[in-house]
Amino acid sequence: MKMNTLKGIALAGFMAVAPTAFAADYAVDTQGMHASVNFRISHLGYSWLKGRFNDFDGSFSYDAENPEASSVSMEIDTASLTTNHAERDKHIRSDDFLNVDEYPTATFQSTSFAPNADGTAVLTGDLTLHGVTNEVTVDVTKIGEGEDPWGGYRAGFSGTLEFQPADFGIEYNLGPASETVYLDIELEGVRK
Repeated sequence: MKMNTLKGIALAGFMAVAPTAFAADYAVDTQGMHASVNFRISHLGYSWLKGRFNDFDGSFSYDAENPEASSVSMEIDTASLTTNHAERDKHIRSDDFLNVDEYPTATFQSTSFAPNADGTAVLTGDLTLHGVTNEVTVDVTKIGEGEDPWGGYRAGFSGTLEFQPADFGIEYNLGPASETVYLDIELEGVRK
């Protein structure tokens, strides 16, 4: 009788946590570089200056049946920035902007994921940049998920984050047309 009671308690305990067991953890595919962290900022209101961070890593958890439980964690090597212009890159890495010697990494850790009926979502989290942490929101679109040709399973998302450098202690004045940076993030992950 005791054995059946113990089995029943174990089964009940398993069923109580079973919904979380369906959540899948994904490693961001930086090895095959099916992910990217790009940025853009207006140049004096006349054009877009675009660049990217070459070195970053991260992971995310996603369950289509319970998307509210999704989470994302990212780390970016700020010195890996490139805009395809060596002198400009040197200036952006300097203490006028990112100060990569003192702040070599930027991080993002999500705190909530709010899905919309149309397949988009709002991801909220803490962005740490230039030694300052602020809560930010990312507009996210799920691109897709499924099996890949190599026997793995993948999921992909696209998101855009807007922020003002001044909110992160970056005070270099680029003029009123250049007060907002847009981070465009493409995350394809391989299920672990």
